[in-house]
Amino acid sequence: MRSNSENLEVLYEDNHLIVINKKPGDIVQGDKTGDLPLSEVVKQYIARKYEKPGAVFLGVVHRLDRPTSGVLVFARTSKALARLNASFAQRETEKVYWAIVKNNPPHEADCLVHYLRRNAKQNKSYAYNKQLPDSKKAILHYHLFCTLKSYRALEIVLETGRHHQIRAQLAAIGCPIKGDLKYGFDRSNEDGCIHLHARKLTLLHPVKQTPIEIIAPTPRDVIWDRVNECR
Repeated sequence: MRSNSENLEVLYEDNHLIVINKKPGDIVQGDKTGDLPLSEVVKQYIARKYEKPGAVFLGVVHRLDRPTSGVLVFARTSKALARLNASFAQRETEKVYWAIVKNNPPHEADCLVHYLRRNAKQNKSYAYNKQLPDSKKAILHYHLFCTLKSYRALEIVLETGRHHQIRAQLAAIGCPIKGDLKYGFDRSNEDGCIHLHARKLTLLHPVKQTPIEIIAPTPRDVIWDRVNECR
C-alpha cells in the first residue's frame, strides 16, 4: 500500500522539517506515470493537521528510488531547505542502508570504490573499476550482519551519493539486491519493489544545529522480519 495523507508514517516533525518513512513504491516527486508523489501527500498531511487554508511550502531535500523504502526528509521552510541542501552537498550527513542480497559478498566487511557511468536512456548506472569519461567516483562501506537460508543482509554506509549507487556497486561484486531485475537479480518481487531500505539518517538540525538521528522501521514482510531478528 502506498502512502497517503492518512497513513503517512512520520518519523520526525517540527516547524522546520518533516521526516517520513517512505513506503516501497512511493514516488518522491511527480513523473510521467502521473501517480500522486509524496511531496503532494506530505503537503496534504500538513494542510490537514495544521488547518492551513493556503498553499503549503515543502522542499524536497533528497530522493530515494521508487522501489526503495526508508528515511526521507522534506523542508518546511525555504531557510531550512537551503541549509539542508548545503548540509547534504557538503556530506555532513550519514546515510545508512540495509540491503537484502543474493550470494555472499567477497568479504564480511569492505569498502567498495567504483566509477559509475549513468545511461539516462536506460535509467541505469554501470560500475567500472577504473575512471572513464563521464564517470563519477562512488564509495560505500558495507558489512554483513545477517545470514539467512537464501539471502544475506548487508548494512551500508554511503560516502558518496550517486545515481543507483548501492544497486550498481552491489551488483558489481555479485550481490544483486532481492527483486532488482535491472541490476541482475533473477526475479522481481511481487510488488515490483526491491529489498533496499534507507535505515538511518544522521543530520544537523537546520536551525538548532543539533544532531538528529532518525531510524526507519523496515517494511513488514517475512524476509525483513527475519532480518530484524538478527539485530
